[in-house]
Amino acid sequence: MIEQYIEYEHNGTILEAYMALDEAQQRPRPAVLISHTWEGRGEFVCDKARILAGKGYVGFALDLYGKGIIGSGPEENGRLMQPFLDNRGLLQARMLCALDALRAQEEVDSGKVAAIGYCFGGLCALDLARVGADVQGVASFHGLLGRPGNTDGSTVTAKVLILHGNDDPMAPVDDLIAIERELTQAGADWQVHTYGNTMHAFTNPNANDSQMGTVYSEVADRRSWISLMNFLTEVLA
Repeated sequence: MIEQYIEYEHNGTILEAYMALDEAQQRPRPAVLISHTWEGRGEFVCDKARILAGKGYVGFALDLYGKGIIGSGPEENGRLMQPFLDNRGLLQARMLCALDALRAQEEVDSGKVAAIGYCFGGLCALDLARVGADVQGVASFHGLLGRPGNTDGSTVTAKVLILHGNDDPMAPVDDLIAIERELTQAGADWQVHTYGNTMHAFTNPNANDSQMGTVYSEVADRRSWISLMNFLTEVLA
């Protein structure tokens, strides 16, 4: 396993991604851009990059907040995330910058790139599709679903996979219905997998706060990962 930290810059902010790949594969290979939760680019997404590297992909855990910036808890996490929710154009530009940084790596087959994200990162991955980024597919795990307001009338060319907990208080049923309509109007090839009796953050083993609506589900975690593997096989073939 080759593991590297990749510095890149956006509008004066130094960012640092984590990249993992299998050293046994010498040719350029498909890549997966991984967008983090509201915490920042912590071990959760770095571990996903390593797992994806073991499957033959380049795993690239991007950084939205800045080199070395990781939230210490809900209050700081919210403070770090909020500017990007308030300014979706900034979020989208920083995501596109991360995509460029990934494509610049010689190990990457630039014609075979997908993006995934978790929670806040799910919203980020969906926004890449909304702005027409040149990616083959995007997948959102228990992501926020709200429409950005600056992509109305756009066409979505990337295939879209939404992996969603039916009881997620941060992305209620009305939001799910709205994004289904949005993606249909945008001409997208989309699919939604909804898991019953499942809350937000269902892939995070440390999530155990039913009052907040963040609870891990081993079943939904396993099922959603299988769905992602099938999706990546399809879009990055």
